[in-house]
Amino acid sequence: MKLDIAVLSGDGIGPEVTNQAIKALEAIAHSFDHTFLFKEALVGAIAIDKTGDPLPEETLQLCANTDAVLFGAIGDPKYDNNPNAKVRPEQGLLKLRKELGLYANIRPVKAYTTLIDKSPLKREIIEGTDISIYRELTGGIYFGKKEINDEGTVASDLCEYSKQEIERIAHLAFRAAQKRRKKLTLVDKANVLETSRLWRKVVTEIAKEYKDVSLDFLFVDNAAMQMILNPSQFDVLLTENMFGDIISDEASVIGGSIGLLASASVGNSCCMFEPIHGSYPQATGKGIANPIAAILSAAMLLEHFDLVGEATAIRDAVEKSLELHITTPDLNTNQPLSTEKVGDFIADYILNPEDSNMNFENIHMGQSTII
Repeated sequence: MKLDIAVLSGDGIGPEVTNQAIKALEAIAHSFDHTFLFKEALVGAIAIDKTGDPLPEETLQLCANTDAVLFGAIGDPKYDNNPNAKVRPEQGLLKLRKELGLYANIRPVKAYTTLIDKSPLKREIIEGTDISIYRELTGGIYFGKKEINDEGTVASDLCEYSKQEIERIAHLAFRAAQKRRKKLTLVDKANVLETSRLWRKVVTEIAKEYKDVSLDFLFVDNAAMQMILNPSQFDVLLTENMFGDIISDEASVIGGSIGLLASASVGNSCCMFEPIHGSYPQATGKGIANPIAAILSAAMLLEHFDLVGEATAIRDAVEKSLELHITTPDLNTNQPLSTEKVGDFIADYILNPEDSNMNFENIHMGQSTII
């Protein structure tokens, strides 16, 4: 298969971790006889600095005319710490999602057996956790009308959803549940919000088409509590934009590091894959950023194009790196490896899975076959 992939590395650690994802994809291309063409473009703070626009038109056009987007991270303290900034890096990401019609964000959350003791939650609570969160991405309060009075003392943000916006992501979530453990939980606030009552009404109706999937409901405050008390009860979680943003970030602590969490954002014709961590500017250039989330995002990219064996090869390599403690300081404080060397091992394992012991020694000696 030939894929044209737009690479938007962005800011902070974005370029470092994205480079490791590309390295893994190149190893896949070599092993499985595919052709992946990578085309880079600007987004975020670096795009503002160079063009004045967090999403230059040429970047948007590249993304619209490639098969997939591999995204890094955006954000810079000079914008993040300035509430009066009129142009901000995150505006580029929001516009990209809207312009490309990326209405569904998918975030897997898994408790890796080898990392359970790294989680702040108890082993008996998180063991067996394997969740897929479906977050609506282009509607709701983040995109609603925003107003502030002339005195700057009263502000409002409109939360608005249509039946069509709910239907399209609900079908995706139900189809995902059919391939998993056949359970879907809608997270809302239907006791208070009219938008949540519409969500519940529409999703209940759609559930009739998926009789093999059980549907239940949780108010978002209870869902947040249950995510900590008993996360393994969940299979597929479906929710609106802001609730999904909060719940998925809360779920990130389960695995022991936010550096493990990948995501996909998909629409009818475009798709984008990115780690959920931020730009982590304090770590820029230090080689300490965990690249696994970016690499697992590359696995989600492959899976999106039905390259299931290829995606499995990446995940197997990641599992092996975790098993052998070939990880960055967030997961290995005693003998951490650099961002690049973790990426080297994973790419090397994809190419030579039978040589894991030799690869392990090579990485520690700085002699990986992948340069």
